[in-house]
Formats: sequence, C-alpha cells, structure tokens
Amino acid sequence: MGNRLTQIATRTGDAGTTGLGDNSRVSKNSLRVHAMGEVDELNAHIGVLLCEDMPTDVRGILVEVQHQLFNLGGELSIPGFELLKAEAVASLDEALEHHNSQLPKLEEFILPAGTRGASLAHVCRTVARRAERAVVALGNEEAIKETPRQYLNRLSDLMFVISRVLNRINGGHDVYWKSERMKKSPEA
Repeated sequence: MGNRLTQIATRTGDAGTTGLGDNSRVSKNSLRVHAMGEVDELNAHIGVLLCEDMPTDVRGILVEVQHQLFNLGGELSIPGFELLKAEAVASLDEALEHHNSQLPKLEEFILPAGTRGASLAHVCRTVARRAERAVVALGNEEAIKETPRQYLNRLSDLMFVISRVLNRINGGHDVYWKSERMKKSPEA
C-alpha cells in the first residue's frame, strides 16, 4: 500500500501531478484522481455527520463505512489492486434492509430536510452519488472492479434511509415535497 506519510508538504505535486499508490504519477485532473477525491470528500462529510446525535447502531455503521471508504480510496490509488471486498456491499445491504423495514412507507418524494443530522445524511447521499458517477467515468476508461461502484450505489441508498431514521429521533418526521398531485388529493 505504498509508503506511510511522514511528510505532508512534499512539493512533488507543484507541477500538477500526483503520485499513486503504485508510485506512478498522473495528472491531478485525471479521472482516477477525481474519483479518489470524491470518495475522500464523502468520507469527510460522514465524519461531520458523526458529530451529531444518533442511535448507536447507526453510528457503528457509519464508522465502518468510513473504514471501507478508506479501503476504496486505497483501491482507487493503486490501479488493478483490490481492497474493498464484496462483503462490504453485503453489509450495506443488511443495514439497508434492517433500517428500511422499520420506517413507514413513503407517501411522496421527501425533501433533503428535517433535523440537522438528517440533512447532513442527505449531503452524504448526494456526494456518494457524485463519487459513484466518478467511479463509473473511471471504469469507462480503465479496468476497475465492480465492487467500488456497487458499494457507492448502495451507500447512497443507505444514506437516504439513515436520513429518515435521523428525522425520527425524538418524534420527528420526513419532510414531504408539496407536489401538485398531493395538493389535489383529498387526503392532503
């Protein structure tokens, strides 16, 4: 996995390139570096979300996600290497099933709103989608494993569900979009 960082300001990137884990150098504007950056940003947003109050099991999931995202970043930094395993995707599937089964059925689209924690989870969801698009773009140009794409896809779904869980802390609810259809409905 390359050398451990011992010096942060190396000045080796001043010319617009960066080193990958296999010691090759690529443009900082390469699709691989974009994908790595999106995953890094997602991990940072999850770190901010973890500053909020949340159920212990949700916190545990998110801490594990941070470790898996670090694995994903490592995998992206070494072309042809695999660090993120299929079990990580299965773990997200289990968490999705568990938490989604405890939520009421959606009546309409919901807004990325409610509590601060839920809103931060929605930010994580959108950044996960952007990271997924970056990994798909990289995969269109270079051979990469399927697991990174699958993991980010499932993670964005989980972040949506977690936003709903966090909106229910202390009796809160989803914030529904006031669509024209709902306005015309006699129940609305």
